[in-house]
Amino acid sequence: MTTGMILVILTCVVALAFDFINGFHDAANSIATVVSTRVLSPRLAVVWAACFNFIAAFLLGTAVAKTIGKGMVDLSIVTQYVVLAGLLGAIVWDLLTWILGLPTSSSHALIGGYAGAAVVRAGLTRGWHNCLHVIIPGGWTKTVIFIFVAPVMGFVMAFIFMVAAYWIFRHRAPRQVDHWFRKLQLLSAASYSLGHGGNDAQKTMGIVAGALYTGHIISEYDMTHDWGVYHWPIILCAHAAIAAGTYFGGWKIVHTMGSKITKLKPIGGFCAEAAGAITLFGTALAGIPVSTTHTITGAIVGVGTTHRLSAVRWGVATRIVWAWVLTIPASAIVAGLLFYAMHLLNPAA
Repeated sequence: MTTGMILVILTCVVALAFDFINGFHDAANSIATVVSTRVLSPRLAVVWAACFNFIAAFLLGTAVAKTIGKGMVDLSIVTQYVVLAGLLGAIVWDLLTWILGLPTSSSHALIGGYAGAAVVRAGLTRGWHNCLHVIIPGGWTKTVIFIFVAPVMGFVMAFIFMVAAYWIFRHRAPRQVDHWFRKLQLLSAASYSLGHGGNDAQKTMGIVAGALYTGHIISEYDMTHDWGVYHWPIILCAHAAIAAGTYFGGWKIVHTMGSKITKLKPIGGFCAEAAGAITLFGTALAGIPVSTTHTITGAIVGVGTTHRLSAVRWGVATRIVWAWVLTIPASAIVAGLLFYAMHLLNPAA
C-alpha cells in the first residue's frame, strides 16, 4: 500500500471521526426540546434521533455535499494535508465548545477549518498576496448569508406556529393540549432529526469526496455530478457515523438548549422542531450548508418570545451568538496552524 493511499484512508477515518463528534456535539439540536418537555427520556430520545439521522441518507440527496466538496475552495490547492488539517481544526473547536457546553456549529467549524488550511497552503505555495483567491465566493456567499437567515427563519416560523397554535386551541383545556402535543412532538423531533442528518452528514460526505479526489480515486466530474461507485458507500458511512455520535449524545449542550434559553412545554417543543425541520429540509435540497444549531436556537427563541421577551434568557443567548461569530475564524486559525506545522514537517504537504 502506497503512502498516498494510507493518507487517503487516514483522512477518511478522521472525517468520519469528525462526523461522529458532530453527532454527539449536535445531538442536542435533535433531542433537547423533546427531552426538556419530558416527552421522551434522554436514552429513548437519542435512539429516536439517531435512527432518523441515518434514514436521512435515503431522502435528502447530496446537494450540500457537492457544495462542500467543490463549491467552497479551489480544488487545485487542496491536498490530503489540507483536508486533514481542516478536519482536525474543526474537531479541536468542536471538543472545546462541547467541554464548555456551547451549542456552536460543527458545520461552520468544518468549512472554517477547510478554508483556513487551504488559505495557508496557498500563502506558502503561491504567495500570501494570492492566498484568498482560493476561496470560491459563490459557495461562501450563500453560506455566510444563511448564518443569519437560518436562525431568523427558525425564529419567525416558530413564532408564527406558536401564535397559530395558541389561537386554534384557545378554548381547549391545557391538559388536553399538552396531551396532544406530546404525541405530535414525536413527529416533529423525527422530522428535525431527518433535517439534521440530511444537512450535517452531507458536509462530511463532501469532505470525504475531496479526500478521494486529491487521492486521484475520483475525478472532478464525479464530485460535481455523480460519485459513481463511491456514491452510496460515502453516504452510508457518513450517516452511520453521525447516527452513532448522536446515540452517545452531548448532555451539557442538551441542558443549555433545552432549559437555559427558555422553558419549553410540548406545544413549544413541537413548534420549535417543526420550524427547524422545515428550514433544514429546504436548505438541504437547495444545497445550502446551514447550521442546524443556529436554526433550532432561533426557533427556541421564537417560541420563548411568544410568552414575553423576559421569558428568553438573553444572557445565555448572547453567549451562544458570540460562539457562533467566533466559530469560522477560530477553526480556520487552528486548522491553518496545524497545516503550517505539517508543512514544516513535510514541505511537500
